[in-house]
Amino acid sequence: MKRFLAVGEHEIYCCGARVRIKDGKIKVLTRPRIVYCPLHEALYGTKIIDEEAVKQSVQMKIRNFGFCCENRIFDDSMVVPYGSSEIIRVCMEKKLLDCAVTVCEGAGTVITANPSLVQAIGARLTGIIKTSPIKGIIEHIKNEKGIILNEASAKIDQAEGVLKAANLGYKRVAVTVASFLSESMEKIRRIEEEKGIKVAIFSVCNTCASSKDAERILSYADIVCASASRLIREKVAPKALMQLGVTIPVFALTEFGKNLILAYLEKFKEKLVIFRTSKLPYQVEGKGPKIEG
Repeated sequence: MKRFLAVGEHEIYCCGARVRIKDGKIKVLTRPRIVYCPLHEALYGTKIIDEEAVKQSVQMKIRNFGFCCENRIFDDSMVVPYGSSEIIRVCMEKKLLDCAVTVCEGAGTVITANPSLVQAIGARLTGIIKTSPIKGIIEHIKNEKGIILNEASAKIDQAEGVLKAANLGYKRVAVTVASFLSESMEKIRRIEEEKGIKVAIFSVCNTCASSKDAERILSYADIVCASASRLIREKVAPKALMQLGVTIPVFALTEFGKNLILAYLEKFKEKLVIFRTSKLPYQVEGKGPKIEG
């Protein structure tokens, strides 16, 4: 069995808590915003989320998958049925998207035309606030046809990533943008217009989204993961054209986003129920994450 040791310094969001991983040591910096999440329970067996549960889930990511480790496991199997990386992967395979701009711990912003790499990076990823270079991760990404925005610093800048993708000749680009980077969405739209490309903005990691973040998401995103955010459900969802899932819903805000979701569903193997509704979000009492307070 592989032995994993986290290296470098990284900060992430997990269950709404800010967490630092430094030289293998994990410190939960803020209290989690979520007290229960069905997805977290399914993946990590946690019924009540507190600081210790957050720490344990990060430890499991390191121990089982090599998160933040030189020998990180890159497994492209589907983990979250309606996850952004899953949708992007399928749409790239169907040639609806040319490349993706995403984020990986140990590498920062990554540009790739390899759909398998998109899923392998994103399968069990959480919101990366900042990261430092990890040689093993960088080399794997490069070997899998990934381009790293800045190998020396592992910089995270999704707008710069989109600009680089455009300069490389890609015309239909998917980009994942966490709520704490929502300011970059307007810049991405300017790059889209200036470069004459089409960009699908996937708004992710929205548990801690602020009112200002919600406004930017509503103005600029194509597809939005609700995460555990009440604001996304209350402010963004009513403007959506389509909802995917109930427990942790995903919303299409534009026709482009809607078409990408429908393309994804063409390859989805499980049974589905589809019906009309006069308003969104569609919610079922007792389902979904529970927020503190």
